[in-house]
Amino acid sequence: MSNRHHASKIVGDDPADGLPASQRPWAIAAIFTALSMASLDVAIANIALPSISNDLHVSPAEVVWVVNIYQIALVATLLPLGALGEIVGHQRIYLGGLLLFTLASVGCALAWSLPTLVIARALQGLGASGIMSVNTALVRYVYPGKMLGRGLGHNALVVGISFTFGPTIASAILSLGSWPWLFAINLPFGLIAIAIGMKMLPKTPRAEHAFDFLGAGLAAVCLGLFITGIGSAAHGATPAMVVAELVGALVLGITLTRRQADHPAPMLPIDLFRRGVFALSAATAVCSFSVQGLGFVSLPFYFEDVLQRSQVETGFFMTPWPLAVTIMAPIAGRLSDRFPAGLLGGIGLVMLGTGMALLAMLPENPSIPNIVWRMLICGIGFGFFQAPNMKAIMSSAPPHRSGGASGIVATARLTGQTTGAALAALCFSLAGRDGATLALALGAGFAALGSVMSFLRLAVAPPRG
Repeated sequence: MSNRHHASKIVGDDPADGLPASQRPWAIAAIFTALSMASLDVAIANIALPSISNDLHVSPAEVVWVVNIYQIALVATLLPLGALGEIVGHQRIYLGGLLLFTLASVGCALAWSLPTLVIARALQGLGASGIMSVNTALVRYVYPGKMLGRGLGHNALVVGISFTFGPTIASAILSLGSWPWLFAINLPFGLIAIAIGMKMLPKTPRAEHAFDFLGAGLAAVCLGLFITGIGSAAHGATPAMVVAELVGALVLGITLTRRQADHPAPMLPIDLFRRGVFALSAATAVCSFSVQGLGFVSLPFYFEDVLQRSQVETGFFMTPWPLAVTIMAPIAGRLSDRFPAGLLGGIGLVMLGTGMALLAMLPENPSIPNIVWRMLICGIGFGFFQAPNMKAIMSSAPPHRSGGASGIVATARLTGQTTGAALAALCFSLAGRDGATLALALGAGFAALGSVMSFLRLAVAPPRG
């Protein structure tokens, strides 16, 4: 059944050229504080799983739901919340998400059983979705157009730092206290970010069309089934279950697309995917984050099982990649204000693919520098790609569709990472001890595909309107 709508109108001021220079740093502080909290929480929760398992007297198979439910709640609601942000204002979704994330963090810290912790983590994932769904949309309104690449580079820098130092921060907190403190520490930072954000975040323009609640439900269940299906495949579920989940996601996606066929701002943004640069940029993002997922899942096994390195050495070997991303992201962001994203992204993915291939071809007993420089190439390439690609996605969408575009930025990232992790698990099931090498080679192939799609953007006409 089609849901008929007329062309959307926009109300409110349109801060098209960013905030005043005096207000911008405060808005950036609020945005990046919330983003770092949501990004850090993923690494922090993974580190805490053994402690939570022991304290709550549950098995490792059960405690993994502390991570899984967060990811499902996050991914399932990204597009609906991005669409809602276009109607009520991105800053309201951001602040609401930050408030829920902060309160749910307190709930996690006070949880007395696995069910209560899982419920709190689901709410925390919903709050993180509010933050991430409109994050890049807000960045678009904070920075002037000529500085958008720089702003998105800073955005990638914050995420890179969070993932780089997240395990170290979590370990330091656990050395001083119990696991509830990992969540309680969010409270003061969340309250400060909310206080700043209420005064300093830009008031973005709002569309007048109504929010499609049934469509939001269809989108949430569709994305939830999709991410669950990929995860089920990675964890060795029965083929029938995996197929049922993925087919269910496909059916709901088709139903939603037909329902919103003439909607001015569809929740699954088919209107944006009709723009060549947007579609290629989103597909390139999925490829690149699939490479990241393949690498980050397979490399620890490669270092420990194949190269017979210790856990401490493995942690050291994993650091150069995110560290290089942290350094390159702001540089690439500045360059994207001067050079085409298709060129910068293509070069970055060629470097990433080269690094993955070099890792797959490591000798039997490589020296430490031999490993580190290969990881650095991967990180430099990935960092060179990220900010220009985010700018390509956001700038190829009209300003009033910033929420939909921002939701796709986050959805593409999480979909790619989850797909990469599932493919890594498949490689291990097919090749056993050599699965890590197969996963790295597959990652090089994904990077090559992504680089081709990135360079194709140079031949696509820029969008109008």
